[in-house]
Amino acid sequence: MSTYVIVGVTPGQPDAVVLEAAAFADRFHAELVCATVEPGRYVVDEFADGSILSLPIDPDLLDLDDEGFPVALRAHLTTLLDGRSLTWSTRAVAGDPARALAHLADTLDAAMIVVGTRERGVRASVQEFFGGSVAVHLAHRQHRPVVVIPLAPVAFRDELPWESTD
Repeated sequence: MSTYVIVGVTPGQPDAVVLEAAAFADRFHAELVCATVEPGRYVVDEFADGSILSLPIDPDLLDLDDEGFPVALRAHLTTLLDGRSLTWSTRAVAGDPARALAHLADTLDAAMIVVGTRERGVRASVQEFFGGSVAVHLAHRQHRPVVVIPLAPVAFRDELPWESTD
């Protein structure tokens, strides 16, 4: 039976999230599964390895070739992870990010889910307001441990990212 560590990945995300998740996977002798979530798609079929077949929510955007793991993101992960004594793979999942990551973790019976904190700024604040924090949803809506990698920690005297108007 294999052990898995799931890490949520996005294009442009700081490398620290993947590198810390890789360190956890190495410590647990687990396979690192780098999962990206496409919220504009929905699951049509699911396979035993956690991979899916999905379609866009908006039928006007129907592009059957636009499915799967982003090529540039996979290439970046390859530069980060190849050469390590670590087995890793990618999965593209669809829907609500927290639900999709939790479902993938359930499918693979993962040991944990690793995500990064969100970035500061107005856009991130609006996204958080409407969608909520993926880490918070994972911590309260599923039973696996969630490791949150701090990307831009602030001092206790400073405003928290969601309190900032920047």
